[in-house]
Amino acid sequence: MKNSFYDELLGDINKLVGDLKDENELIKILKKRLTKKEFRYYKLKVENATTKDMIKELGVDNERFEEIETQTIHKLNQEKIKQELTLS
Repeated sequence: MKNSFYDELLGDINKLVGDLKDENELIKILKKRLTKKEFRYYKLKVENATTKDMIKELGVDNERFEEIETQTIHKLNQEKIKQELTLS
């Protein structure tokens, strides 16, 4: 079953203050704030793709995949991005 960006972000963001915006707004912000590979990784994560499938789709090796994964979650937890993702 496919999750939504909304549900996935709730699980990945630590200390979320306020409610997240709607799905379309979240996607626009993520496209703007993440690199293409980070956004593709996150989109695949939302679609519950396996790690093996993600690595193949992104065209990276295991080491680079782990870097993208770590970097993406780190970015999502930056205050500036968290503020953009939540309703003011």
